[in-house]
Amino acid sequence: MKYMLLLHEPDTDWASVPQQELDKALAEHAEFIQYLTARGRPFSGEALRPSYTATTLRPKGDEVLVTDGPFVELKEHIGGFYVIEADTLDEAIEVAKHVPLGSGVEIRPIWDA
Repeated sequence: MKYMLLLHEPDTDWASVPQQELDKALAEHAEFIQYLTARGRPFSGEALRPSYTATTLRPKGDEVLVTDGPFVELKEHIGGFYVIEADTLDEAIEVAKHVPLGSGVEIRPIWDA
């Protein structure tokens, strides 16, 4: 089964942080990617731009309302994600324990198409 690991963290524009802070964060994710590679299972992941770059679609009667920004106002936003393969939720939890933690990681099973 595939699981998405949603990385919640403060809304950071990584293009504007000091290089040392960026290097530290990238090194932590590089270690996690090494861990995933060593497991020998397929995975993918990406960093996301800050939430203020989001566009949200919401139903409004028979129409669709398009607005700038994320769906809800939060202090933490989804800053990135990984998609992993695991046989069980317990295995996905064990993998997620190795993710560099910002404010938390949400594990969501993905529907098989």
